[in-house]
Amino acid sequence: MERVALYPGSFDPWTNGHLDILSRAVKMFDKIIVTVAVNNKKNAVFTGEERIKLIEESISSYEWSAQVEVIQFTGLLIDLAREKEVNVLLRGVRQISDFEYEFRMALTNRRLAPEVDTVFLMPDEQLTFISATIVKEIAAWGGDLSSFVPNNVGRALREKYDT
Repeated sequence: MERVALYPGSFDPWTNGHLDILSRAVKMFDKIIVTVAVNNKKNAVFTGEERIKLIEESISSYEWSAQVEVIQFTGLLIDLAREKEVNVLLRGVRQISDFEYEFRMALTNRRLAPEVDTVFLMPDEQLTFISATIVKEIAAWGGDLSSFVPNNVGRALREKYDT
């Protein structure tokens, strides 16, 4: 039986931390479905379609990229898990504050869908401070993004912020 996991997030933008989590997950699962959440109530830098393209571009040179599918979704994650017949959600946890939020979400998802489990992965310790908020701030001020995001994402952020 194929081991498949959903890796959900807004990924606005996709960072080196996200990439690190994905590179760890492909060793544990046969397939990862990266699910780009689109929340129209948030002011996103990139559209859902742009995020999908950036993620696909950033992983295309890895030998494991064929194990990854990138899709967009809106709604309850457990509904998507059921639709895709996936019983594992993959979440990255950088610090204790992340864990508190993710733990509550995992318990909520378990209440709604007992058949779906959540697996937490930590990125490399050198990447634990990276967040989308920090990356956007650096981009807005024209800072060096090279250690925070893949090169293609850095270029796209510079275009968005005209820096």
